[in-house]
Order: sequence, then C-alpha cells, then structure tokens
Amino acid sequence: MPSLDVVSTVDMQAMDNAVNNAKRDLGNRYDFKNSKYELELNRKDKAIEIVAEDEFKLKAVIETLIQQCVRFKLDSKCLDIADSHTVSLGAAKTEIKIKDGLTKETASKITKFIKSTKLKLDSAIQGEQIRITGKQIDDLQEIMRLLSEQDFDVPLQYVNMKR
Repeated sequence: MPSLDVVSTVDMQAMDNAVNNAKRDLGNRYDFKNSKYELELNRKDKAIEIVAEDEFKLKAVIETLIQQCVRFKLDSKCLDIADSHTVSLGAAKTEIKIKDGLTKETASKITKFIKSTKLKLDSAIQGEQIRITGKQIDDLQEIMRLLSEQDFDVPLQYVNMKR
C-alpha cells in the first residue's frame, strides 16, 4: 500500500546561514552604521535572540531575518516571534522560537482534516510525524495538495513516499 509521512522540520544549517547573511546585510546598511544590535542563533534551544537600540531597528532586524529565511527556502511559519520588551537604556529585545516538529495538537488537527476529506486514507500519528496510507497513489497526491492549501501554522513537508 502506498504511504507517505507528513513532517515539519527546519534545516538548522540553512537557518544558521540565514542568520549570518542577515548580520552581514545589516552591517552594510546605512541606517545601522554605528548602532548596536545583536542577532544570535542558539541551535540547542532552537531560538534566535535579537537585541537592538530601539523598536524601529528591532523590526528592521526581524524583517531582514525573514527575507534571508525566504532566500534560503525556509518557511517563515517556522518562526514564532515573541512580543518585544524594553531592556536597559531604551534597547528593545525579543526572542524568536524556531518551530521544529509537529505538536500533538497540530497533528490531531491534520488527522481530523484528513478524515473530513472523505478520501480512502488512513492516518496515524507517530511521534512528531504523521503516516498516511491509502490504496491509491492518486489519493496521497490529492491529500498532499489539500494539506498544502490549508494553514496549520507550521510548514509541512512530505517525505518517505512509498508506492
């Protein structure tokens, strides 16, 4: 029986490249000359910490980071941007969590959606992935199309498709 796995993963090397390119781009910008900002990727915690002189520069750093993520083919849905708060001397700080893996809530939403499509498919949650099996490969391709059209707040990838 044909099957495929639905996962949500983030390539941390591509994220590291996006952060480094964002740092380089910000270093070349005129409005960031002689201004202090920090943009650090914590691979272990899967988080990005940003500190800038003020809210305007903080938003500019976030926009530049998102542009670089798109450039490296990383979906911006994988970034969970927290509200910024003020630290000493008017500097603004925020932390961006990187969403990696499917949560149980998201996985159950996806399986409910698959069942509501009335396609002849079985879905099972296996840790941080969903295994979808069916009798026809066309049904699997159709569910891939339908899942791509939906918004589940995480980027979805389809891997391990077997005929």
